[in-house]
Amino acid sequence: MSQQQYLQQLRTLKLSGMTQSLELQWSQPQTYDDLGFDERVGIMINHELTSRANKRLQRLLKAARFKEDSRVENIDYAHPRGLKKSQVANLLTGEWIGKKQNLMITGPTGCGKTYLACAIGHHACHHDYSVRYYRASRLFESLTISHGDGRYLKLINQMAKADLLIIDDWGLETLTQSQRNDLLEIMEDRHGSKSTIVTSQLPMTKWHTYIGDATLADAILDRLLHNAHKLQLKGESMRKAMSSLTEDEHMV
Repeated sequence: MSQQQYLQQLRTLKLSGMTQSLELQWSQPQTYDDLGFDERVGIMINHELTSRANKRLQRLLKAARFKEDSRVENIDYAHPRGLKKSQVANLLTGEWIGKKQNLMITGPTGCGKTYLACAIGHHACHHDYSVRYYRASRLFESLTISHGDGRYLKLINQMAKADLLIIDDWGLETLTQSQRNDLLEIMEDRHGSKSTIVTSQLPMTKWHTYIGDATLADAILDRLLHNAHKLQLKGESMRKAMSSLTEDEHMV
């Protein structure tokens, strides 16, 4: 059997990592000829495992649909907003996701809530957790539309299966009765089985009023808050500070 036939069979078996590794070994014989059979097979297997891990990561990142391409290594701790490295380091262990706990991030506009949530979500993807990101307004809009086109159960099930659900900009618009019911459905599905991040400009003391219906608010917040970690950010807008810096630079 020719080399091309071997490669084609590996592709048929969807072993792309091993295919690339074997092609490399054949194209650079001087590098691999001194290695034993077991070592060369081991290299091919490691290439395959690495290839599959990279492809899965790309699928997870694509499915998450993060608003920002955030990285935990780029989180700004110098800006005075009350964010401590120790708090973030504790969250990055992923233990809270393993325990199906939640994370609430509150603070004024521009203090980096979205960036922080997306960075934590991005980090979770790298540790093989499935993540879904939604702005609250678009989440409720999608749910409303799904009631009419028959996709509601599919959408709800997708959110229920995600290891980490991020709901960003919570509390900007008053909820309708239908949205309250949808929110309770989501929290009921995830309570004790998956983790949720919520970011909001509203202090948590006002969330009950924001939801509106006292009975539903009690049920939703009980499921959301009772096992939640809380980050309360403060200070001036980081976007405003960066904008001022840019203006100064332009004046130089």
